Amino acid sequence: QVQLVESGGGSVPPGGSLRLSCRGSGLIVADSPVAWFRQAPGKAREGVGCISRRDESKYYRESCEGRFTLPRDKTMNKSYLQMNNLKTEATGIYYCATSCQEEFSKYWGQGTTVSVSS
Repeated sequence: QVQLVESGGGSVPPGGSLRLSCRGSGLIVADSPVAWFRQAPGKAREGVGCISRRDESKYYRESCEGRFTLPRDKTMNKSYLQMNNLKTEATGIYYCATSCQEEFSKYWGQGTTVSVSS
């Protein structure tokens, strides 16, 4: 049974940093694309970033480019979303999923909440 579990959410002031973690079970995370999506209160879910299989490519939402990165830890079977210089619009629930395209993501985590406020 494939499961994804996110962790690392929290509350930070604008300009702060958070590292979200997506741990996989029942699949090898390094062999799978891992995408991060977020849903802000009252808004539709949107893509934040995605790392392709075996780290061949990385994609970022334009507003996140240069501040977010997508490291992996193969020994821990985890993929991460490192978020720096956070802005208030980053507030929302963050999900990891197994496809860079939302409609093709078969597996999703339960979400972790990020709040950016002063």
